[in-house]
Amino acid sequence: MVSAELVKERIKTGIPDAQIQVLTSDGDHFDVIVVSSTFTGKRLLQQHQLVKETISSEMLSGAIHALSIKTFTPEEWDVHTRSSGAIR
Repeated sequence: MVSAELVKERIKTGIPDAQIQVLTSDGDHFDVIVVSSTFTGKRLLQQHQLVKETISSEMLSGAIHALSIKTFTPEEWDVHTRSSGAIR
């Protein structure tokens, strides 16, 4: 079983400027939100690939069974939080 904190640490190591939220209810299925300027100018698929690369060993070993990824640039996150009323 993998902890949400470990997933967050791995992503932070690979994408140092990232702001990260990780949720899990069982240690096998994860929902992550990653906000980073690294994503600027990259397509959504490229952004998700960057995140997946940071936790590839856990995914390949089967420790992470399912992963939902949402990625944003800081500018996109500002728009998202204003339009959705989400907490910043």
